[in-house]
Amino acid sequence: MAEKLEVKELNQVVVRFSGDSGDGMQLAGNIFSTVSATVGNGISTFPDYPADIRAPQGSLTGVSGFQVHIGAGKVYTPGDQCDVLVAMNAAALKTQYRYAKPGATIIIDTDSFGPKDLEKAQFKSNDYLGEMDIDPDRVIACPMTQMVKAALEDSGMDNKAMLKCRNMFALGLVCWLFDRDLSLVANFLKEKFAKKPAIAEANIKVIQAGYDYGHNTHSSATNVYRIESRVKEPGRYMDITGNKATAYGLIAAAEKAGLPLYLGSYPITPATDILHELSKHKSCGVITVQCEDEVSGCASAVGAAFAGALAATSTSGPGICLKSEAMNLAVIDELPLVIIDVQRGGPSTGLPTKSEQTDLLQVLYGRNGESPMPVIAALSPTDCFDAAFDAAKMALEHLTPVVLLTDAFVANGSGAFLLPESMDELEDINPPYVTPELKDHYTPYFRDPETLVRYWAIPGQEGYTHILGGLEKDGRTGAISTDPENHDEMCRLRAEKVARIPVPDLVVEGDRDRADLLIVGFGSTYGHLYSAMQELRKKGHRVALAQFRYINPLPKNAARILRKYPNVVVAEQNLGQLAAYLRSKVDEFVPYQFNQVKGQPFVVSELVDAFENILEPRRSRISSVSLSMGD
Repeated sequence: MAEKLEVKELNQVVVRFSGDSGDGMQLAGNIFSTVSATVGNGISTFPDYPADIRAPQGSLTGVSGFQVHIGAGKVYTPGDQCDVLVAMNAAALKTQYRYAKPGATIIIDTDSFGPKDLEKAQFKSNDYLGEMDIDPDRVIACPMTQMVKAALEDSGMDNKAMLKCRNMFALGLVCWLFDRDLSLVANFLKEKFAKKPAIAEANIKVIQAGYDYGHNTHSSATNVYRIESRVKEPGRYMDITGNKATAYGLIAAAEKAGLPLYLGSYPITPATDILHELSKHKSCGVITVQCEDEVSGCASAVGAAFAGALAATSTSGPGICLKSEAMNLAVIDELPLVIIDVQRGGPSTGLPTKSEQTDLLQVLYGRNGESPMPVIAALSPTDCFDAAFDAAKMALEHLTPVVLLTDAFVANGSGAFLLPESMDELEDINPPYVTPELKDHYTPYFRDPETLVRYWAIPGQEGYTHILGGLEKDGRTGAISTDPENHDEMCRLRAEKVARIPVPDLVVEGDRDRADLLIVGFGSTYGHLYSAMQELRKKGHRVALAQFRYINPLPKNAARILRKYPNVVVAEQNLGQLAAYLRSKVDEFVPYQFNQVKGQPFVVSELVDAFENILEPRRSRISSVSLSMGD
């Protein structure tokens, strides 16, 4: 009988699963994060996909990773480095070890470290641990392939099918290491493979084998660890990705508005999962159309908006380029449309599976003519639900297209989402429908004098016949007009309508009343910037954070806040787009800038070093590429 190990409690831990893109690392990581969220842990995940559709097996370019950070309380980032690294083959160890902390536990499948595997991974000798200066005592070296085959020898499965279960053996080992309840894992698999019960049972058997291997051998580990949950707000939680949360936010908005939801889309990484998710919900009045190209996806959504639906279109940066003409049609027609831009690395095809914030100026200005459009940026995977709901509410109540910016990091990442108990928790949505007083003398650009929002008539309503289109219209009659004064007036009205949209004030966190440094960011960098702020405060620095969620229109208090502090640094995953936009909007605003375009999330320790260089300028200078003053 194996000696009983001590179970030690941790506040947080980071685990990274890595292997070939066909090794099921995303599924293993997703199950581990889901089980953690179910028991009340805070989670933040980062799926790191290879760009190759199917790289050669065992190659360095084909490694797929999934990092999950779990904590007793709220977790803000997936973690800079991992405490446990699962490397299913030699290439995974070679490319992913740099993400491991000194002293991290390494789990490897020794059956995938043969001479050919080492050659593909460009190791120079059979001593791969020594070559990478890895302490063997930190390595759980297990012949996973052999163990999986032994566990499934009576299953009737062929060799290829059995090998697909290797990821579950690794997951079983990790579940043992962190004292996870395997019944929760089993329930997940039974639900996922409900139509293939034999597959579910095989995976459950392999997970148990991995768990038993760790338990019976102690797997070089000193202790088993537990992350106890300290959930501040009671309720039902689920592990949700940003793309799924975006889809649910749109469904909730359509329900509150009493409208059907229409999505016109064209598949593009990393936005496609929004289309996939919404296509599952026809019972909720959702209509999805996979169109032949980006232009038709957006144009069909404009038509759905004209017909009275909550209309949306989803894409990434290259698709925004193509949709711009149809987006402008929604601007001049003043129709409600939600445009979801899941940003990825660019330009051109760029880095399809990586994350950047490089579309900001494109969505603000990248259309012909004076084309004002509200822009909202989601802060986290779970915030994608609220951001999508808010974008839909803004579009419907102000009859304007609205851009929702997410990116690959928050779209593919996940967090513990507190499910609303009822729809009553969500705000009402009240579109500005035509009133009976306008019947029989309605024209499409009659406006509310306070908000400048035009009144919305749905085609088929008797007495409200009208025409919209891409040519400029007379603001009074709705007829086509080339009158210069009318065009000037209409451009100003459309811009002023967007400017009058009320948005919440910019929130300052941390040492908001006495900070020596204000950190400024937007969207998905929130968790990393917040963590950097907290680390600096622990060191005794007075630091605050202001993260922009609403970018156009800017919050009314934005200029006052940006001018308030002696030092301001704008940190973004581009070469300075938000900083340039804020300088154009706020007089005499000249911030420091921290810019990276690596396709990867910020590293908190790098942020801390860079920001500390501002607070303590006599420290070794950071490269001007990373940290500079704005022009």
